[in-house]
Amino acid sequence: MKKILNSILVVVLAIGIFGGGFWFGKNSKPSVERVTGIQNLELGKTGVVDFALFWDVWTKVQEEFVNRSKLDYQKMAYGAISGMLGALDDPYTVFFPPEENKAFSQSMQGNLEGIGAEIGNRKGVITIVAPLKDSPAMKAGLKAGDKVYKIDDKIAEGLSVEEAVNLIRGPKGTEVALAILRDGWTEVKEFKITRAVINVPIVKLDMKQVGDKKIAHLALYQFTDNSVAEFEKAIQEILASDAKGLVLDLRGNPGGYLESAVEMASWFLPEGQVVVSEDFGDGKKEDHKSFGINKLGSFPTVILIDQGSASASEILAGALRDNLKIQLVGEKSFGKGSVQKLENMSKGTSLKVTVAKWLTPSGHCIAEQGLEPDVKIEYTAADAENGLDPQLDKALELLK
Repeated sequence: MKKILNSILVVVLAIGIFGGGFWFGKNSKPSVERVTGIQNLELGKTGVVDFALFWDVWTKVQEEFVNRSKLDYQKMAYGAISGMLGALDDPYTVFFPPEENKAFSQSMQGNLEGIGAEIGNRKGVITIVAPLKDSPAMKAGLKAGDKVYKIDDKIAEGLSVEEAVNLIRGPKGTEVALAILRDGWTEVKEFKITRAVINVPIVKLDMKQVGDKKIAHLALYQFTDNSVAEFEKAIQEILASDAKGLVLDLRGNPGGYLESAVEMASWFLPEGQVVVSEDFGDGKKEDHKSFGINKLGSFPTVILIDQGSASASEILAGALRDNLKIQLVGEKSFGKGSVQKLENMSKGTSLKVTVAKWLTPSGHCIAEQGLEPDVKIEYTAADAENGLDPQLDKALELLK
């Protein structure tokens, strides 16, 4: 009987040790080995950052979250990626899940229905870069530099530029309400704007009589694929006229393609002159140089800029000031001086990542700093209401 009892005791003890060891082994495994619902889970990679904490949190949520039966692992993964990019403190580096990627692709193809305003992120605040010419945004009274605090019922704080765009954009005929704060205002005001199909003009040319001189006033509204052709057509008209000077108006121009800015600058600069440099942050730089059309190099010119002048507008203005000492008149530009690259990722997603910053030929970094005008002249709401344009008047005076 003792032998039988001893045998039973040994078996029970062995089972207990095995069960305890199994429990301990299972619960002492790294959290990454207990993760479920994830494909292509790679283990054993080492590096500067220890991802154990990330997987510890993931596992705790997966095992203990009160609504864990409703967890969307794919959405969690996309959120983790977006959070990682948010830590870079760069509003232009963004991850697009499938639906957002599709909408972004459509916007790049020009399929636009919305209010017609370029927006950006300035110091963490969604900001109107420029209302486009004759757009619902302009007609409603939005101005460059307006800060967006609410989009319908959604607080704008913490939104990426792309998230804000998706909320503002919508089918023509529908309405969106923006809560706006403007410099000089003491309280937020609501603007209700009816969306429409956005057809943005490219250039507008008219002649100004200043004393006994004719001065060409060329307003350029965007830098797109066909902007160069429209710009060249206007320049040829100016050169064929008896105009004695040019006001190149880049106010409210949110930018566009680098190639368009370089080609337009080439009308003013000799071949090989630097238009802009890309600084990749690792000691590598790439210069973009003039093609040397150079038919306006000695043509008296003044450039108008304001808070709505961004990106390619700043590149063109900076290149002509640095190389030809052309004066800038108006207000400080927006400061959109970085280069983004769009990478197609897996499963219909994409990544827009900042890869470089723009430097003017003199080495001035456009990003966030913008361009300070040589002659600072404000354009107030009272000026607009009374049909006055002191910035244009000053440019014409300088050319006279």
